[in-house]
Amino acid sequence: MTLRAILLMILSMALLAGSDTFYKLATLAAPTGQVMTLVSLGGTALFIVMSVLMGVRLVTREALHPMILLRNGFEVVGAIGLVTGIAHVSLPVFAAILQSGPLIVTLGAAIFLKEEVGPRRWAAIAVGLFGMLLVIRPWSAQFTGYELFAVIGIAGLSGRDLVTRLSPGHIPALAISTWGFGITIPAGLVLWQLADQPSDWSGPTLLACLGAIVVTTAGYLAVTTAMRLAPASTVAPFRYTRLIFTPALGILVFGDRPDLMTYAGSGIIFAAGLYTFLRERALARSVAPAASATVPLAQPTPCKGR
Repeated sequence: MTLRAILLMILSMALLAGSDTFYKLATLAAPTGQVMTLVSLGGTALFIVMSVLMGVRLVTREALHPMILLRNGFEVVGAIGLVTGIAHVSLPVFAAILQSGPLIVTLGAAIFLKEEVGPRRWAAIAVGLFGMLLVIRPWSAQFTGYELFAVIGIAGLSGRDLVTRLSPGHIPALAISTWGFGITIPAGLVLWQLADQPSDWSGPTLLACLGAIVVTTAGYLAVTTAMRLAPASTVAPFRYTRLIFTPALGILVFGDRPDLMTYAGSGIIFAAGLYTFLRERALARSVAPAASATVPLAQPTPCKGR
């Protein structure tokens, strides 16, 4: 069961890397707003179908819960940033920025949720952000400025993940995901209207959008299934395989040629993120026995009526 979960997590990262590739292919001819709108429409439709099949209600008051609305706001920021970034940034650079997400989540949890973060994890966050600077290189001639959209995108998604922790636990994850996907439709329409680039309805563009819809949804399902088959502490590190798949597709499909600095920065981000995860896992293991030791033993319940 554990091996199956690991393989599913690796498969999901390959699928999501394919999603990055399809997005970039679609934006070669079409404006980002058009691509975002079409993919959001298709993905939302698929999530609605899944919700109906699984009996998950979508039209409820919980959709207007403040934490859900805030989460949707972060979803919109993340989607706009990532779609704009992926259209103008090479996939190896984009993948490296994307993998800094866990570090940003840990940073946000310490600042906004007041979660305790020790000096080792603070150091790992600082090292990881340094690795991101090596990848982006805002001081160099290669810097275009669109790299910042990718940074804004991953910051938005990290904020989404943080707010998800504060969302009511009784709301089904599928409903939250459907609302989050659906809220990006009007954002895509606004971007579409603001675009100077003419819309493109050619076969390759529509096929790329369809590919993005299919592999994104399949990747989501694979992640969900993997997390249910095995503990998160076992399968989560395999999320970093996306750092292999996305750059590889960038090299094969778009002819990207990442330089040594990009490889170095990506490696630093990977090492810092993995260390942060393993450190959190070790701390969770050390806290659990202490917490269980403080729980008083249950007293025998007297049998009435004997």
